Amino acid sequence: MDEVPRVPKQRRPGSSEEPETLRFSVLGPVRAWRGEESLNTGSPQQRALLAALLLREGRTATAAELIDALWGEEPPSQALAALRTYASRLRKVLDAGVLVSESGGYVIRSVADGALDLAVAQDLAADAEKAKNAGDLCRARELLGRTVALWDGEALAGVPGPYAEAQRVRLEEWRLQLLESRLDMDLEQGCHAEAVSELTALTAAHPLRERLRELLMLALYRSGRQAEALAVYADTRRLLADELGVDPRPELRELQQRILQADPGLAEPSAPVAEPTTTVVRPAQLPATVPDFTGRSSFVTELSEVLASAEARVMAVSALAGIGGVGKTTLAVHVAHQARSAFPDGQLYVDLQGAGSRAAEPETVLGSFLRALGTADSAIPDSLEERSALYRSVLDGRRVLVLLDNARDAAQVRPLLPGTSGCAALVTSRVRMVDLAGAHLIDLDVMSPDEALSLFTKIVGEERVASEREAALDVVAACGFLPLAIRIAASRLAARRTWTVSVLAAKLADERRRLDELQAGDLAVKATFELGYGQLEPAQARAFRLLGLADGPDISLAAAAAVLDLPVEETEDLLESLVDTSLLESAAPGRYRYHDLVRLYARACAERDEQPPSERDAAMSRLLDFYLATAAGVYAIERPGDRLVDDLEATDYPGLVFTDGSAALDWLYTEAAPILACVRQAAGTERLQRAVDLLWASRDLSESGANSHQYETTAVAMREATQAAGDVRAEGRARNTLTGVLLVSGRIQQAAQEARLAMECSTAAGDSTASSWAAQDRGLIALHQHRYADGKVFFDQAIEGFRTAGNGLCEATALCNLSRAHMGMGNTAKAIEFAQHGLAVHIEVGSTMRLANGHYALGVALTKADRHAEALSQYSEALTIFVDHRQRLWEGTTHFRIAEAHIAARRPARAAQHAEQALAIGCIGGDRMRGNVLTLLGRALSTLGQLDRARACWREALNLYEENGAPEADEVRALLTPTAAA
Repeated sequence: MDEVPRVPKQRRPGSSEEPETLRFSVLGPVRAWRGEESLNTGSPQQRALLAALLLREGRTATAAELIDALWGEEPPSQALAALRTYASRLRKVLDAGVLVSESGGYVIRSVADGALDLAVAQDLAADAEKAKNAGDLCRARELLGRTVALWDGEALAGVPGPYAEAQRVRLEEWRLQLLESRLDMDLEQGCHAEAVSELTALTAAHPLRERLRELLMLALYRSGRQAEALAVYADTRRLLADELGVDPRPELRELQQRILQADPGLAEPSAPVAEPTTTVVRPAQLPATVPDFTGRSSFVTELSEVLASAEARVMAVSALAGIGGVGKTTLAVHVAHQARSAFPDGQLYVDLQGAGSRAAEPETVLGSFLRALGTADSAIPDSLEERSALYRSVLDGRRVLVLLDNARDAAQVRPLLPGTSGCAALVTSRVRMVDLAGAHLIDLDVMSPDEALSLFTKIVGEERVASEREAALDVVAACGFLPLAIRIAASRLAARRTWTVSVLAAKLADERRRLDELQAGDLAVKATFELGYGQLEPAQARAFRLLGLADGPDISLAAAAAVLDLPVEETEDLLESLVDTSLLESAAPGRYRYHDLVRLYARACAERDEQPPSERDAAMSRLLDFYLATAAGVYAIERPGDRLVDDLEATDYPGLVFTDGSAALDWLYTEAAPILACVRQAAGTERLQRAVDLLWASRDLSESGANSHQYETTAVAMREATQAAGDVRAEGRARNTLTGVLLVSGRIQQAAQEARLAMECSTAAGDSTASSWAAQDRGLIALHQHRYADGKVFFDQAIEGFRTAGNGLCEATALCNLSRAHMGMGNTAKAIEFAQHGLAVHIEVGSTMRLANGHYALGVALTKADRHAEALSQYSEALTIFVDHRQRLWEGTTHFRIAEAHIAARRPARAAQHAEQALAIGCIGGDRMRGNVLTLLGRALSTLGQLDRARACWREALNLYEENGAPEADEVRALLTPTAAA
């Protein structure tokens, strides 16, 4: 940031009078305010005088200097008189004592600190430099962003005179330096995908500025767009040769060579953090260590030594293996807490649920880890590979301990390992991970008798055990010396002051036959659970049994109350008492989970003990009702006027009621995994139709891009289940949900097959709601396939069906889609008419999220009619709604449409900027839509003279089109022909 313009350090006036409220701006039009009142600063020459005095650095400007500033070498004959007139008029506008005559000239005094926007910018820039020098790039980047945001267009806009022109040039150069510094920090912090959009626009506006080109090349390369990065160099070299007759500067040539050689040093930022924060995020996710940790001293020493070596090794990994209940997690958590000081940048923890049927997916875990490390949702990529790479980048240079609890196998663990020196990972698993390269393996066995007795004594108390040592030894022996079993038995005894140790031993003796039958491995754990279960009160035992029936990683308090058919307060008391017995865990306030083995045991108890047996089905039915009723309520809040909620299966158990849309969405996304698990669990049961409707009511989970893989897996499972059950009504609805997923991801051929069968099933079942939805989907598919007349037929059918059902919101959506069919057939006036009609219906029914689709559709039609300003206004409305409702993929798609409007309006730089935003965010339509965005981006770049980068975009688009069999491939092939390129 060289040659930073300076202004005087403003002094506070000595009193609290009115002058303190004056504010001035020069980073844009020259303006003045008194409080919120805008002041009339007069003619251009009068504003030029004010600007010259504001920028005078606290010194008095002589009359001669000011005349030279305003008129240069040829001032008018009455210049001095004019200058005095301007000064007199300004005095009347400003407060007394602000513009002062002094030594034959003028000076501005008595202006409060922060009253001039340029002074604020200077202070912010200075603070940013200090933060950068201190190594706090997050803070520096945030400060520079605030600095640049102070510009309101061109500095000193419209101010005449040579002095103003010189200052304009200097201030613009400073602004660009600030931008380059901030963008450089963006790349250092791993925000390359976001930076591409801004850099594309800046290089278009300042094509000869090589530093911007260099940053763009690096941002593209780190975004996996190597061909485009090299094309930027080719475009730059050609431009410099044509315009200036020079070659690119050495730094640019060196970067090109490093990209050609795939230099590993370019791949990762040196201090990656994906989103600016005001403080460094240091996660502290370790569960609480037990205060009565006992024994395992050799293992504690061994693990501690491995962790202590983390700084000198590429990565320290220890994997603990053993049967369930042997104390792997307890040992790992204890060691992790002891080693916290060696990992000052934080500790991450996750239960990978590897012992269950649905282990945690690595991409989901990486998403939560990245958020915990300060990465914004918008910066988290979709694929496992990209998330893993960003995770390693974020951890580079940090010292973080990662505890991966209850892993299924090495394949689940590998993407979650830090991979850099200074970091370490502790892994627990029921399997020995011999295939985890470089891991220090530890096999954890049961406790020794002395350790087991010591643990028992710590929990029960020395006084009670000392007098009955033999009985205590009998107890720990009956527990198989398993720590979890000992803890359960001891906790029960500690809670019952009237029992003696001998009483507990006798109770365990009654179980000896079962323990003899279950001699090894997990069977011993099951026997241990039997001890705890046998001591539960009837209400606790019922809760333990029934809650274990539900799939999903955890369960909320409200959902648990539905399972038990009890008030929330009573349910909470029961669950907390189960937590006290170690039979249940509290994952977070209001959320509960089982250890996988405990869940299996709880289900076995339900099979054996729940009477009548029908209560098991009744409990799961209540849970499904709770989720369906609540999801329907969320759907209704998001889509008021949509009658789908009236056509869902009836529920007997109520759900939660929300009045706030944000809270409703919070619930839906928090409960995504339990909801989808509940749907899958209903396959093959009489709850099938309600489960399919729950999936349908939760369709936001697919459209937003969140949980899309799990949603699709569930939709496929429900399609298979409904087919097997011969339930054509449910099958039609299941196929509708699957069609939606396929459309979002751009798999048009598969979507077409599902939509056709959905319509056949729905028609056969007389399900008019599902038939109308299927018709709508078939119309969308026809649009993708450029079969616009067919699309019109399907949309007309959908509109008729929705209108008959009184479903105004869905009718409005279908009208907006019909607009696109008419547009494809060349009927632009009709397209606008139907889009306006659809938008009007959206407004009339009071829709919220779907109102965005109305604005979006009208924007598309107006763009086609070359009414670009109106189109951009509609897109702006749509974008705000999509952002508010967390529809990330629709947000990206709208940026693509904004880019279309700008390219049609011959604003290629703006078009390229929004196209890049669409690429960074993602769009509805998957790879095929990405091809559309790249094609448009190429057109914008070609117009800007960046032909090599344009061709790189078109080649990538062609590959995507060919992989998907998209008809747009022919258009791109034409663009890539030499004739088109010329």
